[in-house]
Amino acid sequence: MTVIFSWLVYGRYVLNSTPTWVEQVSLLLVVLIGFIGAAIGIHRKTHLGVSYFRDLSTPWLQITFDIIAHIMLIIFGYVMMIYSYKLAVFKWSTQIPLIHLPEGLRAVPIMLCGGLILLFSIGHILNYIKDIINNKKT
Repeated sequence: MTVIFSWLVYGRYVLNSTPTWVEQVSLLLVVLIGFIGAAIGIHRKTHLGVSYFRDLSTPWLQITFDIIAHIMLIIFGYVMMIYSYKLAVFKWSTQIPLIHLPEGLRAVPIMLCGGLILLFSIGHILNYIKDIINNKKT
């Protein structure tokens, strides 16, 4: 995005010809960066959450709360992935003004984010199960 906006400033003030495609490309990049960042937040367990009551609970109840939260994230990621796929297919035949790319391209990062949230949440649940099994063996 830095390169794109640098080109915008250079084109506007040096060449006296503003590149019109910069806004549309930057909107695509903001969606991509934002949604991939959200999925990474799920992976690193830095997503927004209210943990006051969870932190006051016993360790088993904390694990239960975490598993319930990840099950809800699995459902959310699945819905996000499926419906953004349908949106991408629906909007693929129209074009984004000025850059002549399919409008459905805007929904692709949302679809990827939903899939990643789904996978990362399944991975977290599997790690909880693995930890529970390992604690029972010792």
